[in-house]
Amino acid sequence: MFGHQTPTLLVIEDSDEDFVALQRMMKSASLPHRVERCTDGDDALDFLYHTGKYIDNKTAPRPSLILLDLNLPGTDGREILHQLKQDDSLKMIPVVVFSTSSNPKDIEACYEYGVNSYILKPIDVQKLKMTIEIFSKYWFGVISLPDT
Repeated sequence: MFGHQTPTLLVIEDSDEDFVALQRMMKSASLPHRVERCTDGDDALDFLYHTGKYIDNKTAPRPSLILLDLNLPGTDGREILHQLKQDDSLKMIPVVVFSTSSNPKDIEACYEYGVNSYILKPIDVQKLKMTIEIFSKYWFGVISLPDT
């Protein structure tokens, strides 16, 4: 089901509260994966291109999957997605947008840029928990992710 390594999920999320909730809910799924986090778009690009504080590949492993918030400080999620999918060395990494934006223009633009899934972030805690469980089981329990 998986490649030879524990898959790494890169979460690009500026909200500490959302990230903590996400981690807690993903742990309950008990599926093997490593989680890394970037809190803004520029930090995420440094992580992915091994620049800035992420120059050492050990501190910034190539992610198997990216969970991307759209509205980020600095470089926003739309720009990150567009840049990733234009880069031959990074475009095969699956990207899932996880956003509160239900704006059809955002959804359409993300699919035009090559996003693999677009998930609306539920406000209701029970729906959020169910969404995260389904996300975790699908991407880390069913899907074969590319080796990193």
